[in-house]
Amino acid sequence: MTTESAGSRTRLRLAPMRPRDPSEPGRSASTLELFFDLVFVVAVSIASVQLHEALTEAHVVDGLVSYALIFFAIWWAWMNFTWFATSFGTDDWLYRLLTIVQMAGVLILAAGIQPLFADGDFTLAVAGYVVMRVGLVAQWIRASISNPDLRRTTLTYAVGVTVMQILWIATLPLEGTARYVVVPLLVAGEISVPVIAERQRALPWHPHHITERYGLFTLILLGESLLGSSNAIIEGLRGEHDLVQLVSVAVLTLVSTAALWWIYFWPPHHESIGSLGRSVRYGYTHYFVFAAAGALSAGIEVELDVINGDSKLSDVAAAFTFTVPVAVFILGIWWIAMCDFADRFTNIVIPAGAALILLDPIVPLPFAITSVVLVVMLVVLVVHPTVQRGQGEGDRPLVQYEREQRGLNE
Repeated sequence: MTTESAGSRTRLRLAPMRPRDPSEPGRSASTLELFFDLVFVVAVSIASVQLHEALTEAHVVDGLVSYALIFFAIWWAWMNFTWFATSFGTDDWLYRLLTIVQMAGVLILAAGIQPLFADGDFTLAVAGYVVMRVGLVAQWIRASISNPDLRRTTLTYAVGVTVMQILWIATLPLEGTARYVVVPLLVAGEISVPVIAERQRALPWHPHHITERYGLFTLILLGESLLGSSNAIIEGLRGEHDLVQLVSVAVLTLVSTAALWWIYFWPPHHESIGSLGRSVRYGYTHYFVFAAAGALSAGIEVELDVINGDSKLSDVAAAFTFTVPVAVFILGIWWIAMCDFADRFTNIVIPAGAALILLDPIVPLPFAITSVVLVVMLVVLVVHPTVQRGQGEGDRPLVQYEREQRGLNE
């Protein structure tokens, strides 16, 4: 907290919710943001377990649809808080309290994941989602009070989010086909709110801070895959199944997860956001990157079930539950953060490698081949460093940001 904001606190010990400087030096994730992420570890873990159970029982379509929907709620709530915090990270007691309210909503959502997968019951999941969003609406209203010049944008967010929550509640009585027709429309409505609001007047954001937050959430998701590696070793030590095969899966999982980490953090992500279009592309495409990373751990568990004889999927189908998430993850990162900073050779090898990984299940030893392809990609990235573009579009001081906005308004 700056001296200025600390000195201007009200009698309620609340600081004005002013926009943060987008070029603030040393801006990094706060302990509150890291604490906030912890509840998403719970939600992501439960979603991954439910997807694993659906896939191993050969309920592929139902499992993927439920996972896509519940992960949208997880990702969208996390992303909305993250972008709000990078603009208005006022760390006083009310800001903390409203953040904890959103965390409570995540835990309620997590409790509703199993009923959604098992019975298609949306009630608890929607209740948790609404609690999360109500907390965020309160934050937007507070930002509108402190910033008359940004009031149209902040109130557009507040009204848009509120309307969407009313519509989500209205869908609860729907069943069957009607619900699955309406839900995509609601998803489209949700993702359109920021686009509409930012066209009123764009909010300032810190490129290094926002991309650090995305990176930290990626680490959380990749950590779920490492848990699958550990489970493989545990299964092997029990002595009931082929120890060599299980340990091989554990090693290859570690290699693959480490390679995905390397690939994700190879490009300078903060250079990939700037204009509204680039920021939307970066933020929204991360849904597929995050969902793929979360699904990867489910694919690993499915492969373990195949080895142990507990899966209803064929060997080829089970291999796809691993290779598809890997390929989607790589293609997503290549498109939003890598292709602008890689040379022509790298921009051929990376998507081609992802396509090859998609085909791995039709050849013997798909796990091993996928790991080999990933290692080849890493060699290419090491030999071909990033091509720097200089200062990112988002690296502009607050004074310059305000001048740009005045020019737009005039």
